[in-house]
Amino acid sequence: MTRRRMILGGSLIGGALVVGYTATHPMQVGGAILSGGGPDPEPSAFGSFIRITPDGWVTIVNKQQELGQGIHAGIAAIVAEELDADWDRVRVIDSRSNFRAYGVQGTAGSNSIASNWDAMRNAGAAARAMFVDAAALRWKVPRRLIEVRDGVVSHPASNRSASFADLLADASRHTPPQSPALKQAKDYRLIGTDRVRRKDSQPKSTGAQVYTQDIQRPGMLVGMVAHSPRFGGKLARYDASDARKIKGVVDAFAIETGVAVVAESTFAAKLGRDALRIEWDDSEAEKRSTPELLRYYHDIATGRGDVDPSDFGTKGENPEAPFTGDVVEFAFDFPYLAHAPMETLDCVAKVDGWNVSITSGAHLPIVDQVQAARVALTIPGKVDIEVVPAGGSFGRRGLMASDYVIESVRIAKRTEGRPVKLIWTREDEMMSGYFRPMSHHRAWIQLGADGFPARWRIHTVCQPLMPIGGNQQAIEGITDSPYFSTASTVDGKVFSPSFPVPVSFWRSVGHSHTGMVMEHIVDQLARRAGRDPAAYRRSLYQKAGATRHVAVLDMLCSKAGWGKPLEAGWARGLAIHEAFGTIVGQIAEVRMSEGWPIVRRVFAVVDCGIAISPDLIAAQTEGGIGFGLSAALYGAVTLKDGIVQETNFDSYPVLRMNEMPAVETYIIPSTNRPSGMGEPGVPPIAPAVANAILTLTGSPTRSLPFMHGGAANAGFSNAGSAIFGR
Repeated sequence: MTRRRMILGGSLIGGALVVGYTATHPMQVGGAILSGGGPDPEPSAFGSFIRITPDGWVTIVNKQQELGQGIHAGIAAIVAEELDADWDRVRVIDSRSNFRAYGVQGTAGSNSIASNWDAMRNAGAAARAMFVDAAALRWKVPRRLIEVRDGVVSHPASNRSASFADLLADASRHTPPQSPALKQAKDYRLIGTDRVRRKDSQPKSTGAQVYTQDIQRPGMLVGMVAHSPRFGGKLARYDASDARKIKGVVDAFAIETGVAVVAESTFAAKLGRDALRIEWDDSEAEKRSTPELLRYYHDIATGRGDVDPSDFGTKGENPEAPFTGDVVEFAFDFPYLAHAPMETLDCVAKVDGWNVSITSGAHLPIVDQVQAARVALTIPGKVDIEVVPAGGSFGRRGLMASDYVIESVRIAKRTEGRPVKLIWTREDEMMSGYFRPMSHHRAWIQLGADGFPARWRIHTVCQPLMPIGGNQQAIEGITDSPYFSTASTVDGKVFSPSFPVPVSFWRSVGHSHTGMVMEHIVDQLARRAGRDPAAYRRSLYQKAGATRHVAVLDMLCSKAGWGKPLEAGWARGLAIHEAFGTIVGQIAEVRMSEGWPIVRRVFAVVDCGIAISPDLIAAQTEGGIGFGLSAALYGAVTLKDGIVQETNFDSYPVLRMNEMPAVETYIIPSTNRPSGMGEPGVPPIAPAVANAILTLTGSPTRSLPFMHGGAANAGFSNAGSAIFGR
């Protein structure tokens, strides 16, 4: 029995009341039962998410990864609302990786609020019930006459009141109800207000926030790895004699992913890595250039390739029958994209016999636990992961393969118990990391006499993100589209080529390209039918019974002044897309300057269910628009003979502050369960801009990015402007 376990065991010991709810069943991952690891407490029946100290402070344990999205504040607000805590006396701490205590710990798919909604409400309501029971017993009054507000429990009839601190000892003696009474949305006083703001603004503003790069450990070394410049390349031989001569270099050795150098400092590790002499075996490496890969994708989509398709759903009878009459064909190309977060990959690891300790800004700590245990030849329960905030990620730290975590553990196995901080440089991240897949979409649409689609056929070519489970991410945003509502038949095929270029989840995943496909097609169909794009969409939504889409469309058009004239040279573009249960509509105001789009303002309307924090929703919408616009304008990772050409922000530019449009965000009032906001703001911006360009020039956009800066700077006349630029 440790002191920490005693304090957090579920009763008032050492001055802290701990209450919580979570899953009670173990989860199996990769054949291993996750029974927890590290110093977090053994869970009571429902775990532990709330800590209340004798001074009245309420601490919420956040099991999600804080990547800048403000999830810690959102989760804390859910608890505080049901608890009726004083928001100004609520703080948040991050949990370690411990499945038994906290259930599934994974931050992905804009699911943190949605997946924690019930558990956090129950936790807060159960704790509130314990204070009500304590007050009712102390004052000998019915509990239904007790009120709680801002951390104060009161009995108005007798004018008696007590704070959480006053009742803490008594409340701890009561058993939390398993099914506590929950508030109705109409009774919320915190949720949905501008009071719910970030709790980490001050430490981030002052530099006090600790990230993995800030971690220091006694005797810690710094590790860097030389990776093959080509994906699929393997180490043939190396000479580290020059590297070992550099002051501060401790050792250099081969690991599965390349050659590792460990040193007393980052500078020494970098110099040591530069001094390595390495010969790579490229016999199984990818050696094609981007234009070759695109031609390969085009051949696949038109039936001339070597990849067998999978059907992704059909509608109607005989969908394979030839199209007749008025048939329109569309084709879109999308490049590889880097995640490019401000904080590059890093991880601190120490291997001491069976015990492994890791500090990392991890998306999926329970997966990292299993993977680290596999590499260290131990069990997941012996792997302690301290999860710290990350300086961005956009999906890069959320790999099932746990690549950089495994790499750090492999190095730490060779350093005789000394901790190692693995550091990837920006060039490592850009040239040796994982990417949003390149994709090609080809659609054939047979139109009816009314100008609406009578038949759809879509072929999608995209590398799969997962080795199992099909390739659903490539077609999400298409398969459930309301735009199929007027069609009698729909058929689609997804082609999943396999080659060594590594791909992974990227912010909004498949929606990042399928949103562009569907929204730009619909605008072109509206133009072909001589219909207003908003009215055309409204008809399709109404036919599909998509009432939420109609509400978003109507508010969006009202707020943006759709249909009203703009100054000469300016045009509006509209796009609406649903991702992760959230519908986001955007209207962009655009003009062209020397063939390039300038975006000055974006109106956004969001339907994400109950709005926990309007301020954070607006921030995520603005961030999603900036991220999506950056990729749409500039983003392209290209290959030449299999080698990535974009190595840093000089050749992979991102949106500058002076290019960021003004954003106005409006939220649809709702009492539905909350859905996610981390990613849904990304997909609509590219098609909104493309649709504005279509209005201005009459020319559709067939590939991204709009500007060819990133590809052109790589030095390809073929791959740059001709392939990705317009």
